[in-house]
Amino acid sequence: MQIYRSDTELIEEVLAGKQQAYAELVGRHQRFVFTLAMRFTKSRESAEEIAQDCFVKAYRSLNSFQRTAKFSTWLYSIVYTTSMTYLRKKQLLTDSIDDETVSVELESYASPANGYAENRSRSFYVNKCIEMLLPDDSAIITMFYKGEQSLEEIGKALHMDPQTVKVKLHRARQRLKQKLEIMLKHEVKELL
Repeated sequence: MQIYRSDTELIEEVLAGKQQAYAELVGRHQRFVFTLAMRFTKSRESAEEIAQDCFVKAYRSLNSFQRTAKFSTWLYSIVYTTSMTYLRKKQLLTDSIDDETVSVELESYASPANGYAENRSRSFYVNKCIEMLLPDDSAIITMFYKGEQSLEEIGKALHMDPQTVKVKLHRARQRLKQKLEIMLKHEVKELL
């Protein structure tokens, strides 16, 4: 029977020289780190690269981790910083909500001819729309709903005031709703 150890206990073990404890930390957080990186980059290969970089950076800086926040919050701030650096380097262009090509793309997903409306779950549409949001919006929504992070924890991770996070979360929800309305038209009322 394996005993559950908290992130803090695992960090103490890593700092004491037990490298296998870091593998357990990575296993615990790798899926969410990858999901956040995907929200920023919209590319599987880039997200994998960023996730790997984040875990290397976290390992190298583990002794500087102050236990004033959760390990996950600290790790997500590394993901945010690494992703923003990556995006600046690649100078990715992001689509605005008003972009006509996005509207056409969204409408094609909901087209009855494609059969998606009948065959795909609601979460498919929600995730598809989250992917179409700007990186900051998708990260905040992902951290709040999927990562179950508080506004304060998101603020620490993204280097923002919690009130700013609250406003950004509200605006991100509005943009998500707009994208869902385009994609699902009548079904959005049931989703939200």
